[in-house]
Amino acid sequence: MENLNYPFTRMAKSICFSLPAAVLLACLLFSCSTGNGPDTREQALVEGKKHLILMHPTVQNLERIIFLKESGIFTLPDDYHISGIYHEDATYDYTASGIFLEKGEVEGITLFGVDTKISEGEIFTQNSLTGFFNEAFTKSDGILFMGGPDIPPSAYGEEFNLLTVVTDPYRHYFELSFLYHLIGRQNDRQPLLETREDYLILGICLGMQSMNVAAGGKLIQDIPTEVYQVYTVEEVLALDPEKQHRNYNSYYRLDPRVSTASFHSIRIADNSHLGAIAGNGSITPHVLSSHHQAVVLPDEGFRATAWSADGKIIESIEHEMYPNVIGVQFHPEVDFLYDPEHNFLMEAGGSAAGSYAELYPGELGEDFHNHFWYYISSLLPQR
Repeated sequence: MENLNYPFTRMAKSICFSLPAAVLLACLLFSCSTGNGPDTREQALVEGKKHLILMHPTVQNLERIIFLKESGIFTLPDDYHISGIYHEDATYDYTASGIFLEKGEVEGITLFGVDTKISEGEIFTQNSLTGFFNEAFTKSDGILFMGGPDIPPSAYGEEFNLLTVVTDPYRHYFELSFLYHLIGRQNDRQPLLETREDYLILGICLGMQSMNVAAGGKLIQDIPTEVYQVYTVEEVLALDPEKQHRNYNSYYRLDPRVSTASFHSIRIADNSHLGAIAGNGSITPHVLSSHHQAVVLPDEGFRATAWSADGKIIESIEHEMYPNVIGVQFHPEVDFLYDPEHNFLMEAGGSAAGSYAELYPGELGEDFHNHFWYYISSLLPQR
């Protein structure tokens, strides 16, 4: 897994941020444990308001959600407040997110850091964060888990592959435990979703992998070597493009404009959320892909609802009991997919391939992405 960093930034000035700058910075600097400063929990998740939680609220993730909403692509109702939640032991400096929101005069978003400690051995059990997870769930209507780096393999009972790169363990401990509390495991504990089965959970790339691990599943730690038995960049690039799940041309580092992501088609199950979005079982949209790991589903909990063209990589999962728990291995949130002026460069020294809409118009992918976020917003519970 990797962040998708492109040479492009959007500053947005709407969505409804109701806190002054000083309180915003307090939300960044202090957490739900009151030892270091004011408790901002009531400001981040105020009862009586509708809240969508954004996990790992980096500047990039905030930019993308703001863009999708402002552009009318993600039709999040105006009465929804976005609460960006993170763990203060994560490696990202979320102060940058606060500065971004303040400078952009962004409304309707609160950042909330949690500093309560959690270790790997406490992820899949009641722990010191259980009370926070319960409260955050009670005061929200949905949650987005975003992309990011590799999960520590010990969290899913595997030894550490040499090609696995773990850069942010505490983010994983926090998000895995939150998901475990939300969806649970078979015959293990009563998950929070048993009390509100219509609660929305969307996992994107790492977010989908985290869902799977939280439910007891495992991961393929490296797709090229484990699935296709190729061991060099040159061998991967010689594969059919449908078998390339990120752009290995970027490994040469010859041109920073070369996309780290690749495009490939997916096959979608009819009786699924993605099937409803695609609208036709024969449609195989092309998606933006940037990962080297993939899910191996547990015996119970999730079912696969989309696959790579050769059927070897699971591209989407849905929970078998809770209808609005969805994971996608691709990246529908990347703003450049919706920008007709952005041309993707796939290889150093080559010419730009074109915009996403030019490369994959209509049923080839454009329509699917235009429908995706509208559909996701329609799943938010009405209360």
